[in-house]
Amino acid sequence: MATSPTSRFVFIDPDGTAGDWAHVVVEAPTGVFYQQEYGGTSRRQGQTEGYLVPMSGTSGEIEAVAAVFEPFRSGGAGGHVWEGAQLDALRAAVGAVRFWACDGNAERPHPLRLDESRLPEADDAWLPVHTPDGPGLLVWSARRVRAS
Repeated sequence: MATSPTSRFVFIDPDGTAGDWAHVVVEAPTGVFYQQEYGGTSRRQGQTEGYLVPMSGTSGEIEAVAAVFEPFRSGGAGGHVWEGAQLDALRAAVGAVRFWACDGNAERPHPLRLDESRLPEADDAWLPVHTPDGPGLLVWSARRVRAS
């Protein structure tokens, strides 16, 4: 992730007042780096280059993804080994989230897929996924998690 003098950095919801939101940052060489605090009270800082896609109309689906992290008691899941029923629940919750993509003619929804090759990165509000446009990160507000 090399930066240049023309790189731009966008901290998603820096003061935590943006309310309930969810986005996918599709990873691509754009020169724009999105930063996010995630992992509950562990307060990890993540950064990825790409473009931001707002996830509107997915409130219940995002809450279902966030609910998978509830057993971690807001401490984040950094380093957790996902397996068995927990992994199945995470796959299913992510698969229920729809990513609207356009082929140049029409937009249609596509299910997100958990990027299991990057599972060690999976954490509360920072989740590697596959989109129709390539790899990305599903991110959501900490307020959304606490409210569910």
